[in-house]
Amino acid sequence: MEDPILTIEERAAINGGRWFSTLSPSLRHDILRCAYVKRYRDGDLIAARGEPPEEWIACAKGAVRVSSTSISGKQITLTYVEPGIWFGDVSIFDGDRRTHDAYAHGDTTVLCVAKADFKKILASHVELYEAMLRLHARRIRQLYGLVEDLNTLPLRARLAKQLLHLVRSYGIPSLSDGHEMRIGLQLAQEELAQLLGASRQRVNQELKAMEREQAIRIEPGGLLIRDRAALMRIIESDH
Repeated sequence: MEDPILTIEERAAINGGRWFSTLSPSLRHDILRCAYVKRYRDGDLIAARGEPPEEWIACAKGAVRVSSTSISGKQITLTYVEPGIWFGDVSIFDGDRRTHDAYAHGDTTVLCVAKADFKKILASHVELYEAMLRLHARRIRQLYGLVEDLNTLPLRARLAKQLLHLVRSYGIPSLSDGHEMRIGLQLAQEELAQLLGASRQRVNQELKAMEREQAIRIEPGGLLIRDRAALMRIIESDH
């Protein structure tokens, strides 16, 4: 479903993106000038694995669930793309097909730049080449960090890191206590477990332990982070 206009909040999410906000005003203007908006319902397919790359995409609202399918046919969630983050450029650069599926997680708005327009912007803004190198370098650092964590940190510490990441990206201040933050992204424990490469049962055990320690509270609508410092201590104690 397409809608030609971003809302004020959606535009703020795009303009405030950590990477996009570092671009020159003229480059940001040219990207936004040729971009178009698409809106999706929860679970809608945004891009499919094996498709030729046609668009460079940014999340403006909601989240994009990036997933893969195992040999047995089970769908595995790899990451969630938050508002302000651009993706899909790797396939445009190397000309190969898309490597993963992308689905809307909740009501989601994305901003798209057609492949041909992306190439034109590259041709007219040499700055974008260096900016894309910075973006890819950051992704590689994050990937190495994830691999290192998976091999060196126990599940408890990896879970604490994931919760802190989620609260930074999707945190909503609690109405009853301003020091507490609710994670606005609705994740089932199975989805959280997939992000950590663990079973739902083990993740559930660790969440309950954190709840007993009053670092978090498990609620019917999701997770409430009560003490971020306690989560940091969990990470530091396991390094």
